[in-house]
Amino acid sequence: MAALGSPARTLRGLLRELRHLSVATGRPYRDTAAYRYLVKAFRAHRVTSEKLCRAQHELHFQAATYLCLLRSIREHVALHQEFHGRGERSVEESAGLVGLQLPHQPGGKGWEP
Repeated sequence: MAALGSPARTLRGLLRELRHLSVATGRPYRDTAAYRYLVKAFRAHRVTSEKLCRAQHELHFQAATYLCLLRSIREHVALHQEFHGRGERSVEESAGLVGLQLPHQPGGKGWEP
């Protein structure tokens, strides 16, 4: 369990991911049902004494797993947008990618004036 970190850190990470989602939707993250549920669940499973609380550890493990999922999805989408192919490129664009320029023909496409 020590590898999970503190529950407060996991909650902050989840709220950070909610903020990333709220930027995309344009709604404040504090108005979402997910925010209210997370805060309510973490408050309900808070340990106030030094006794071992299995439910609190289970919630923390599930929250850390969900945080990993949200981060991975966000990073996957960012990588996909950056490196995904844009379809077929023209000859000029392909030449520009490798630093070449195509010769220009006088008078447009053909040799006619």
